[in-house]
Amino acid sequence: MPITSVRALRRSGILGMNRRNIDYIARYNERSLYPLVDDKLRTKKLAEKHLLPTPRLQAVLDTQHALKGLSERVSGLSGFAVKPAKGAGGKGILVITDRERERFIKASGASLSLPDLARHCSNILAGLYSLSGVPDVALIEDLIEPEPYFNKLSIEGVPDIRVIIFRGVPVMAMLRLATHASDGKANLHQGAIGVGLDLTTGAGVHAVQFSRRIHTQPDTGAALDHILIPDWQQLLTLAARCHELTGLGYLGADLVVDRNRGPLMLELNARPGLAIQVANGCGLLPRLRRVEAIEDIPAEPESRVALAMELFGSNS
Repeated sequence: MPITSVRALRRSGILGMNRRNIDYIARYNERSLYPLVDDKLRTKKLAEKHLLPTPRLQAVLDTQHALKGLSERVSGLSGFAVKPAKGAGGKGILVITDRERERFIKASGASLSLPDLARHCSNILAGLYSLSGVPDVALIEDLIEPEPYFNKLSIEGVPDIRVIIFRGVPVMAMLRLATHASDGKANLHQGAIGVGLDLTTGAGVHAVQFSRRIHTQPDTGAALDHILIPDWQQLLTLAARCHELTGLGYLGADLVVDRNRGPLMLELNARPGLAIQVANGCGLLPRLRRVEAIEDIPAEPESRVALAMELFGSNS
């Protein structure tokens, strides 16, 4: 990368990986707390204790022997999600949206047999998708039914909202929209769309796919310039509450809006990626420094959300 480009990135306040790791993750996140977010089962149990809404857990498969009862575990479920408890980056997540007799239907229309489903769960247990390849457990959760507002924005998958929280204060957010290219996954590296969000209103301010600026959803043609997230203040407050949940000073919260249950917390990340800056078209560093300079951070999540809206909205 040319030196001028490096200087331009610094001027725009882009947070690089080394600075993120040293100045924020290492400084504000106690390593002893990482298991609270690296293990989705522990995160879910902690959320239940703190009354934070999450997708309902239907089953936990923790041994290869448990796969013999898989048919009974999913017999009453027309749709569900299978996740590795210790997975990262969306790897190993399988979403079933419907069933046709003995076949399990994915959002793309592709179908799986029960042996296919069991094989996927077996791979999860073997640690194929887990951090460092350690043995894992498979979680079966309720299928998220997205708020209808997102029907033409996210294809073959559930949209989610990533919020970066620093010292309990939301500092940046983006909406991640699944596309056909991303195979229904809300993962920017796989072709999902990232839409930067104004922290005051929840309005879309900037959208990218494969790091290029776009203005319409490539699969549906829906405009991305007039997005306004439903239940925005409630979502931000849920994100802010995740600080108390974990004790982590720097973390990412992934949230969804379910049509029946409203805002839900999906998972948390002690090492959230930096692509959120690309989606917003601006850097994290100035925002982090502003929060770092505040001596007394409000104790109540609602007050921290009000502070974020005051500091980082489009009119701030």
